[in-house]
Amino acid sequence: MSAGTDAAPARVLDDRAVRLFIALAAFFCANAILAEFIGVKIFALEDTLGLAPFQWNLFGQSGSLSFTAGTLLWPVVFIMTDTINEFFGRRGVKFISWLAAGLIAYAFLFAFAAIALAPASWWREAAQAQGVPDYQAAYAAVFGQGMWIVAGSLVAFLVGQLADVAVFHRIRRATGEKHVWLRATGSTAVSQLVDSFVVIWIAFVLGPQKWPMSLFLAVSTLNYAYKMLFAFALIPLLYLMRRGITAWLGEARARQLREQAASL
Repeated sequence: MSAGTDAAPARVLDDRAVRLFIALAAFFCANAILAEFIGVKIFALEDTLGLAPFQWNLFGQSGSLSFTAGTLLWPVVFIMTDTINEFFGRRGVKFISWLAAGLIAYAFLFAFAAIALAPASWWREAAQAQGVPDYQAAYAAVFGQGMWIVAGSLVAFLVGQLADVAVFHRIRRATGEKHVWLRATGSTAVSQLVDSFVVIWIAFVLGPQKWPMSLFLAVSTLNYAYKMLFAFALIPLLYLMRRGITAWLGEARARQLREQAASL
């Protein structure tokens, strides 16, 4: 193999834009996969903060404010999505969305394979001192989550991401380089409306748990409100990332990428 051929991959990785895309895509996929796995847990906000329950009443449901643990990471996914949209356009977001969906499916496939392995008898009882009588049952409950949750997660994730990129670029065409916050929060508002309701509908209403409509609407609405609250709270971080990336790439290269992204 010639020296010129050997040097070609190195030259590609010398491009800071390529390294930026790899880093953003890797961080995006890692957060998306982790959010799917921890999302099986429903936590009470007031209890977590050591507060008395707010006794909210929404669609006939009352008590503590309840969220999926995956909501902790989705604000980070929003920032990654909007940043990739900003510098790499529709094709960049679609690529990482399909890549993340494939990796989520891959992760769940091996989670189910691991569950199917026969547990060692001593391991099954290894956590009894921590209040877990059957480690295998706990492992299956946490990592298995059920096919309905897997299906709901994948469908909601893909539909939400595709809606996000479509709305983002529609707003961008209307506003040009102005109002970064508007296209970021506007696209998030639409995509997470889809994501928050679709995943819970498929996983918990159509699935074996058969949630009543009041519980579905209450939990979905609270999760959506939480995500939108963070979408607005993270607007300064979005501008900070844009400024940092521009400084790292150089003004001319960053402007070139944004112009190309707007046309893709």
